[in-house]
Amino acid sequence: MKKKNGKKIIGWKEWFSLDCLGLPAIKGKIDTGAKTSSLHAFNIENFYIEDVEYVKFDIHPLQKNKKLTRTCMARVVDRRMVSDSGGKKEKRFVIKSDLRIGETKIRIELTLANRDSMSFRMLLGREAVKQARMIVDISKSFVQCKKGKKEILKLYGKTKPCFDLRKI
Repeated sequence: MKKKNGKKIIGWKEWFSLDCLGLPAIKGKIDTGAKTSSLHAFNIENFYIEDVEYVKFDIHPLQKNKKLTRTCMARVVDRRMVSDSGGKKEKRFVIKSDLRIGETKIRIELTLANRDSMSFRMLLGREAVKQARMIVDISKSFVQCKKGKKEILKLYGKTKPCFDLRKI
């Protein structure tokens, strides 16, 4: 694993794992212009259990694959006004999840947004990059982990969504 000044190097796009959400592989773009990370979500519904707010949503975790759909649940930690890439502001649910990139595991905040029209299902914002003590090398891709299509589909075949509320 390459390091510079004690920090791990990542490329401008990487494979991530969001185990708390039952997403073993999701391709994401590093976006140092965005403060918070963002995750693709649709059919977003909030609900309460004993006065605690949760959100349930669907996701197509792989680009160009609308057949693979996962339903995820997470505790809502906030609702925030966020500007999208076009400058349009919208209020989004904010959740937390463990994120794994290579050998590094951190707990990050993610806003939920429909990213169907976008190339990447996830954006990793600068707060997560800073927390993971990583440096982005924009000339590289998949520095931490390379995955093939067959390997990814196999991972999704083995992984089940997590609905254990104690883990989310």
